Amino acid sequence: MDIIQKITEANLCGRGGAGFPTGKKWGMVRDAKGEKKYVIANGSEGEPGVLKDSYLLEKFTEKVVQGVILAMNAVGANCAYLYLRADLYKKYKKKLQLIINYELQITNDQMTITVFREDGKYLNGEETTMLNSIEKKRSEPRFKPPYPTICGLYSCPTLVNNVETFYHTAQIAENKYKNTRFYSLSGKVKNSGVFELEVDLSVDEVLKQTDNYLNKAFFVQVGGGAHGFIYTKEECKEALAQGAGAIVVHDYQEDPVEILKYWTDFFLARNCGQCIPCREGFYRINQLLKESEIDYELIKEILEVMADTSFCGLGQFAPEGYLDFIKKILKR
Repeated sequence: MDIIQKITEANLCGRGGAGFPTGKKWGMVRDAKGEKKYVIANGSEGEPGVLKDSYLLEKFTEKVVQGVILAMNAVGANCAYLYLRADLYKKYKKKLQLIINYELQITNDQMTITVFREDGKYLNGEETTMLNSIEKKRSEPRFKPPYPTICGLYSCPTLVNNVETFYHTAQIAENKYKNTRFYSLSGKVKNSGVFELEVDLSVDEVLKQTDNYLNKAFFVQVGGGAHGFIYTKEECKEALAQGAGAIVVHDYQEDPVEILKYWTDFFLARNCGQCIPCREGFYRINQLLKESEIDYELIKEILEVMADTSFCGLGQFAPEGYLDFIKKILKR
């Protein structure tokens, strides 16, 4: 049984947040027409509260590299990139290079795997922005379609998956995968960190299994510490810990306006400036949050326009957390 069939039967989905079926994506790149193909491991986690890539690179470096090599063999690529956030690049480059050299010597020394340093921008975690970064172009998203599986790096079919996805691929190849994923816990918790637990747990179950359940009123942001849905304590019983597997716990002692300001400062500093709705929307929200009387109805209107008209996922999906927060927390 080949690895694409095995990961398909294991129902492995991407761990970067979108949750696209991994076997389907690998099959698309394998079947795409192209004289050259590429594989990219995305280790550019920049979302607050998402901690798993650094954890995996520290604890399971060999498995990540093995997963990348499995992908290269499966899709017919002889060149790959481990694309890392700047601090992760500095910390793990030497270790990764030693393991890459060793693994390629015993598998296929005609392959090349480059440890690549991102240029320090949050949006580089978006797959087409990452392609532009590697090609030394401006770090901004591309139009889709075409998708990277057909026309990616240097216009060639390209497989892009999260570091965690490659780790689980290596597990599946060794028949050691137990239908788990990694969850990042932060905020008002006593046991912050990264935990490997079953896939598709509710937020409630994740908090209890990690001994982080609060016996008082609380709410969580799930998916990331800036992007992400807001769930109340009651909703945590049913809500799945989806997205990138990050759960940030808040209590009602925190100033809600400061939480909104934190998100807005984050997005204002990290949007690429390419499209007006995202760039100007966050700027305007930033100004409104400084007013003594905050006009939340106007903020909602700006967020809705951003969601409908922004070019990429940053402006399209960031409003979800704000709108949830205004509805469930500010108006409770």
